[in-house]
Amino acid sequence: MEEMLFYDRMQFAFTITFHYLFPQLTMGLSLIVVYFKWKFLKTNDPHYNKATHFWMRIFALNFAMGVVTGIPMEFQFGTNWAKFSELTGGIIGQTLAMEGMFSFFLESSFLGMFLFGEKILGHRWHFVTGLLICLGSWASGFLIIATHSWMQHPVGYEVLENGKFVLNNFQALFTNVWLWPSYLHNQAASLVTSSFVVAGIGAFYILWNKNVSYGKLFLKTGVVFGLISSVIVAMPTGDLLAKNVVKHQPVTFAAMEGIFHTEEKGAEIVLIGQPDVKDKKLDNKIAVPNVLSFLTYGNWDTEVKGLDQFAEDRHPTNISGLYYAYHIMVGLGTLFIGVMVLAVFQLTRKQLFQTKWLLWAFLFLMPFPYIANTTGWYTAELGRQPWLVYDLLRTADGASPTVSSGNTLFTLMGFVGLYALLGMLFAILVGKIIYQGPEPVKK
Repeated sequence: MEEMLFYDRMQFAFTITFHYLFPQLTMGLSLIVVYFKWKFLKTNDPHYNKATHFWMRIFALNFAMGVVTGIPMEFQFGTNWAKFSELTGGIIGQTLAMEGMFSFFLESSFLGMFLFGEKILGHRWHFVTGLLICLGSWASGFLIIATHSWMQHPVGYEVLENGKFVLNNFQALFTNVWLWPSYLHNQAASLVTSSFVVAGIGAFYILWNKNVSYGKLFLKTGVVFGLISSVIVAMPTGDLLAKNVVKHQPVTFAAMEGIFHTEEKGAEIVLIGQPDVKDKKLDNKIAVPNVLSFLTYGNWDTEVKGLDQFAEDRHPTNISGLYYAYHIMVGLGTLFIGVMVLAVFQLTRKQLFQTKWLLWAFLFLMPFPYIANTTGWYTAELGRQPWLVYDLLRTADGASPTVSSGNTLFTLMGFVGLYALLGMLFAILVGKIIYQGPEPVKK
């Protein structure tokens, strides 16, 4: 059973990790595309319209890859996690169905119109279709996060005699205290990814000395959107989400921060350290006294519960993985704020485009928001373990009892091979778009 559960979780972790590389760009990029089109309507500068078309081609490729890689995850609910689907389908099935029927169709229907219908629609209606694509993209994220939030903090439900969960308060799904901080945090993080990609490609054009006018436009847009979104990720959304974890999942918070023993007179915040789960301690730690208590409760001396206050069968099943995922996410988020503040400062001094080391930094940093977003999701998922539905349904009780570990491992290897090919094809196609640029390079 343990081996089967391990491969079930590995397969879902791999497929969702690869899948989320694409939506995290499309959600934020849809807003930037709408911004470029709005700027064109306002200024009538053709650079903004060509920037709109350039980024919409990249958006369309990301959207297609998101669809292709998202479908297998839906099937896994019925294959690897059939018991989970049977017990909770009456609740999560509603939000997932709404995401597919409303958000996905809104986004996909208007995508074709936006890509090919500008001459027929005219610029104003072309802008409206882009706005609807953005709305569909962000609504899709909202409904997925609503599903995830119910699993983290179940509300508005009752359990029938046969063990199935049913919804008795539909409104509770969308007023869940876990939902809005999670959703806004996720969307801001998506915009961080998009901002670094836009800024990074802008820096590439400036350093390459091709499409320089577009490079400057992309870099300027990326750093402005990036600074705003990077700050929002930390404050207020990240802070509100952390306070939710403290209140509703205190054992998760203790594991995230590496607090093995309760700190009664104020908890230190650990900057660096390696968790030793066996001996229940942090090795080689560098910490600042009492700061965690202040950030969490607004008081320097407030007690923060450690893992020693909770039964071990309630501890997250991978404390080390959770600790590192959380600290990588926070560390990169702090780095992003610092880089964006510096870039905006240089922009106000009209020195950004000449600061080559900063241009190279943006080029180098392009993959890192993807890492931060991925570790953020790992923090949420590893933190909820050993539960599928927190405090109600354990992960081991949601797996399909009839699917063998060998079958799951075989299909996992198939996914790895197929996704590797898809990833290479995607990289080639996007690379071709970037090489061509918003306008053909004159020779």
